[in-house]
Amino acid sequence: MTTDELSAPLGRKPVRKRKFRLPFSATQTLATAFTLFLGVFGYYALFTENPFGGEPVARLTIQPDQFAAPAATPDSKDQEKDKGKAAAAGEAAKTPPADPAGQRTVTIIDGSSGARKQVVVPSEAPEDKAGSEPAPSGAVNPKLLEQTRHGAVPIAADGLKPFTAYAGASEVDRERVAHVPTIAVVVGGLGVGAAKTNDAIMKLPAAVTLAFTPYGADAAKLVERARAQRHEVLLQVPMEPFEYPDSDPGPQTLLTSISAEQNLDRLYWHLSRFQGYVGIMNFMGARFVTADTALSPVMREAAKRGLGYLDDGTSPRSVAATLAAGQTVPYGKADVSIDAVPTALEIDRALGRLEALARENGNAIGTASALPISIERIGQWAKTLQNRGLALVPLTTAMLKSKSG
Repeated sequence: MTTDELSAPLGRKPVRKRKFRLPFSATQTLATAFTLFLGVFGYYALFTENPFGGEPVARLTIQPDQFAAPAATPDSKDQEKDKGKAAAAGEAAKTPPADPAGQRTVTIIDGSSGARKQVVVPSEAPEDKAGSEPAPSGAVNPKLLEQTRHGAVPIAADGLKPFTAYAGASEVDRERVAHVPTIAVVVGGLGVGAAKTNDAIMKLPAAVTLAFTPYGADAAKLVERARAQRHEVLLQVPMEPFEYPDSDPGPQTLLTSISAEQNLDRLYWHLSRFQGYVGIMNFMGARFVTADTALSPVMREAAKRGLGYLDDGTSPRSVAATLAAGQTVPYGKADVSIDAVPTALEIDRALGRLEALARENGNAIGTASALPISIERIGQWAKTLQNRGLALVPLTTAMLKSKSG
């Protein structure tokens, strides 16, 4: 008990001295300050216009009469002319020269330093004007396309056919070899392996026709590349062999056991895989090409779509020649399988037989696979062909020559 408590009157509680306290706590102070900060920030964000959002801003002071032209006086006319010439010369010196065709100059401003930099960039190519110039090699004519549920497929239109539009030789070229023994070589199985396809495209002469299967993921790009190198292109259509399904050409194979409508739907699938080909050829199909009822709708489609047809020559009972003649479809049949035995010696012998047939009949067609040894031997053989009095020609030239002969 304290002294104050002992001296206090009886019956009364001692009076305690109160310590000084703030009317609010430290937490309340911080909360109030944060609220005021948010309020001020919100006010400036909502009611103050600042379109630059904190970006560096440069301000220039322009006097109202800075660009005003001084009043002309009679005595100052000559001076004005001289000044005008000087100003024009100065402006010409300041103005950058016109950008070269296909380029444009843009100014890039550094956001932090404000420094300016002139950069020349390629401009977008102008839109092509219809008929202004011929389509580049490898381009596909959109007029020769028809849309199906599988995509675009070739079609003959306005008297123009893919067979002639995408041919690798002109009428003048065909006239030059009209009386010369000619040989066409078709290298097939392309489009699936990019390496072997590129080898065939780049290492074989342009007159060699390249046949692509419809299954390659990059077949469309490879076909475009082949046509840019001036190769004619064929589409290989998988058809039923005698050993089917033990020997299966691949998905969407044309079969003798399904309806014509189903086969045509499958044909459209194949036709839509890529574009720019002059015709089609059978891929396998020893059974299918002997069945008149199965092959007839395919040949009618080839005629409708302006395509040629090449028989690979492996089936002696094929009815393709008869059906093609009935539909006036450009037709050819392979005479020699160049790499049936894929050795350098046998390939050279096969090429020799091809030459003999060309001299005997005026024209011959050989087929080969895109094997490295085949590409190498065909390339070497083609270099000396002209010296022996023969001409290597695209397939369309051989087809037309066979038809006319």
